[in-house]
Amino acid sequence: MSGFGRLSVDYDGFIVDLWGVVHDGVKPYPGVLDCLARLRGAGKRVVFLSNAPRRADKIAEALADMGITRDFYDAIMSSGEAVYQALRDRTDEFAALGNTLYHLGPPRDRGLFDTLPLREASSPAAADFILNTGPDDILGPQDPSVYQPVLDEGLKHEKPMVCANPDLEVIRDGQRIICAGLLAEIYESAGGKVIQRGKPDPAIYAPTLALLGTERRRTLAVGDSLRTDMAGAKAARIDACWVLSGIHALRPEEAPQEAEMAGITPTAILPGLVW
Repeated sequence: MSGFGRLSVDYDGFIVDLWGVVHDGVKPYPGVLDCLARLRGAGKRVVFLSNAPRRADKIAEALADMGITRDFYDAIMSSGEAVYQALRDRTDEFAALGNTLYHLGPPRDRGLFDTLPLREASSPAAADFILNTGPDDILGPQDPSVYQPVLDEGLKHEKPMVCANPDLEVIRDGQRIICAGLLAEIYESAGGKVIQRGKPDPAIYAPTLALLGTERRRTLAVGDSLRTDMAGAKAARIDACWVLSGIHALRPEEAPQEAEMAGITPTAILPGLVW
């Protein structure tokens, strides 16, 4: 398909990924705001679902700085918000975690824990668990090997890791950068215990659907990643539209075979989120 307009008539609600679909980390993709405005004008519901390791209010502030204001969507759910709620409520695997964490990530992600009754340790060895929100601003988002000493210390002392962003990488203004999910993958492959929240875990879709307020069969997920967006929608039994504006950088004619190889059958494949 070449445009979203024809597809949109079959659905009442849309679960839309952010990075790689709506924006590139710096600015919205061409045509996206027009598409979102048309959906809202038609009375459709739109909830952004992001694997960003930040709470929903902080994501909303960042979107507003890009010109993506609240009139373009109804609500936001994120992996960071899900981690915050789990740390607050101590649900499931989070119940066994202690109260002292080591934060692997930049200061801007501290909103996941700085209002909670948790202590911050200066090293993984002194912590009960590692909270991984991704590369920091000092070592940078290019080379995962620079984080190996921290990972090795956590592994040595058998510290569980909470990963607040399952993405392996994203495209920021045309440049690939690593995410928390890649560091978590390295940690887990070396024998470490990792607890994750976010896509492709189908559990993240329950609170998202609650925010959306539409029936599952009348809901469409829109994303750029086969591994997270498309696989997550499949696991949650939600129709999915795969857009090629983000991480995979495929030509449209290559996309069907790529999806088939991944065991994914999207409802539609589009070059981008354009009407």
